[in-house]
Amino acid sequence: MRFEHVLVVGSGQMGGGIAQVVAGSGRRVSLYDAAPGAVDRGLAAMRKSLTKLAEKGGADPDDVLGRVTPVDDLVAADLMVEAVVEDPTVKEAVFRRADELFTAEAILASNTSSIPISSLAAVTGRPDRVIGMHFFNPVPLMGLVEVVRGLETSDETAAAIAELARELGKTAAEAQDFPGFVSNRILMPFVNEAAYAVMEGVADAESVDTIAKLGFNHPIGPLALADLIGLDTCVAIMEVLHAGLGNPKYAPCPLLRQYVQAGRLGRKSGRGFYEYS
Repeated sequence: MRFEHVLVVGSGQMGGGIAQVVAGSGRRVSLYDAAPGAVDRGLAAMRKSLTKLAEKGGADPDDVLGRVTPVDDLVAADLMVEAVVEDPTVKEAVFRRADELFTAEAILASNTSSIPISSLAAVTGRPDRVIGMHFFNPVPLMGLVEVVRGLETSDETAAAIAELARELGKTAAEAQDFPGFVSNRILMPFVNEAAYAVMEGVADAESVDTIAKLGFNHPIGPLALADLIGLDTCVAIMEVLHAGLGNPKYAPCPLLRQYVQAGRLGRKSGRGFYEYS
């Protein structure tokens, strides 16, 4: 299946990055976000990213952005990739609307990092054509797409999305629809323990991240990564893991909750475990 027209819902870090790589592959993209001014901010971030990549031999920013059209509401396409806030109620509303608008052959995908695909599929009349397409941040640079099959996702749908990921220059890795899938079931306890180490005075954030980077050969420490993801998103993912798996080891560290309550969300707010100018 060739997806010539893709609707991306959500124009934040993830949605804008997804729109960028899809448009960069030569496809037409419609970009929608319900928040006032969000699409303009997303387009500005895309131009900045594309300009940096062009300096290293990447595509012409104007050429790529010329294939991205801002829209004021959902529009029918061959594929939807939803990348809105990690809230089941918000995502389900998007899937209901898309199911009404799109043809029966179209596929509805979610970039969710933890919310069950089967629950999103259940609000549509096409559960066999609903799937998780979990990109990683920053989308233009990270090479993985976690392809998550819901309970009723068809083999045809999974194969089409895996092939699209490859055409976008990504490696597709398939996971089943369990809380956190594979990536966040492994990553979030790591982030959580790092936060506990800071809360309990074992080490400061910089030391924790240095040990992880140099001791485990990771390119970025868990706390800097949490700041990049968004501490509110990390807490939301861990709450899904905790509720879905029923194991207290997945409960968010109190320090993470405290930072979120204080508005220290990471890079997007200017301060998390670190401060950002």
